Amino acid sequence: MSRTHLTFPVEGAQCVATIDAADGRTGLLIVSGGNEIRSGPAGVNARLAARMAKRGFPAFRYDRRGIGESEGNHAGFRESGADLAGALAAFRKTAPHLDRVVAFGNCDAASLLMLESGGGADALALGNPWTFDTEDAAPHALRAHYRNRLKSGSAIKRVLRGEVNLVAALKSVIEMLRPAPKASGVAANMREGLARFDGPVAILIAGRDRTGQQFRGSWPKRDKRLMTCAKATHAFVEPESLEWLERKLLKLLESR
Repeated sequence: MSRTHLTFPVEGAQCVATIDAADGRTGLLIVSGGNEIRSGPAGVNARLAARMAKRGFPAFRYDRRGIGESEGNHAGFRESGADLAGALAAFRKTAPHLDRVVAFGNCDAASLLMLESGGGADALALGNPWTFDTEDAAPHALRAHYRNRLKSGSAIKRVLRGEVNLVAALKSVIEMLRPAPKASGVAANMREGLARFDGPVAILIAGRDRTGQQFRGSWPKRDKRLMTCAKATHAFVEPESLEWLERKLLKLLESR
């Protein structure tokens, strides 16, 4: 296994990428999300790429325009389709032996893959897709969180024992009672985009992530592509969560 840094053009800007080389004919494209650089939170994407390459699957990750070392302006995930296309083309050019690519994106990177109907990838791993135009998803997730807390006897006992800040708790209850925000137009576009993709899909939800909880609550529960790692936080940074994510990605990488 070897790690190489390279650049590729996207509409006049140079984007920076890293490839962990391997001989396998199926590769992993790690799509950038939010404001995170290609190494990922706490280096999780870099570790994931190295582990996949060690198993024989080349892995490519990149900074989209305006993020990390890449040139240009950061216009958000809905305007990053060209970055995705450029990264996939660069991956195939750098690893010409590839005949299949699995794309993995977390949060709004998953949303981008859905909007772009995979963007030319052959299989998709979608982690905690972001379904709102603004930060309105966070209050909705908090409502669900506190509803569950209030249903538990332990929460009521904590209040009676004086272990809970009543002012803060009251604010949380008021927030919970507000109407839930409506999903944005982008959420409907994501559903339509994914419906046009005919390859294998895994929708991977972190059980302790509010974005994931929001998505899971709005998605058909009978969808067999939906899987949850109960103890995982948003970026799957815990060792056991990363191992779970790796197993799900390997299943896609090894399938045909």
